Amino acid sequence: MQLATPHLVHVADLTVELGPIKEMGQGRAGRRRIVPIIGGSMSGPRLSGKVLNVGADWQTIFSDGMAELDTRYALETDDGAIIEIINYGYRHGPKEIIEAIAFGEEVSPFSYYMRTHARLETGDERYAWVNHTLFVGTGARKEQSVLMRLYAIE
Repeated sequence: MQLATPHLVHVADLTVELGPIKEMGQGRAGRRRIVPIIGGSMSGPRLSGKVLNVGADWQTIFSDGMAELDTRYALETDDGAIIEIINYGYRHGPKEIIEAIAFGEEVSPFSYYMRTHARLETGDERYAWVNHTLFVGTGARKEQSVLMRLYAIE
């Protein structure tokens, strides 16, 4: 039996602006924190618009330094469609790189792992294709933002 090999199609690049981190303390699995999502931009071949000031990243930081990323926020396309994005992933790497990121230092996104998988949903018929497409992303953490390149799995 032959099966199709999935391939990735670039959808958009997102700059997700972040508010001050809200530290929750130690949870059952690790240190918990909430990172508010306060805006941003989105541009690409299939989606363009802005990141709305609604949502957050509910993170767990494990003892080995790995961050489990669990985000939910909203996008608004240039033509007015509202799209929810639920994005789950991991960020980890060498201890000194992760510490540099925590201090807001600029580090190469190739020096650590930041990958996600996402589901998008909308009621706008013009973008109904997002409701039945899976997405993956690669990212980079900046001092006050996250850069994310989003791909559709086709």
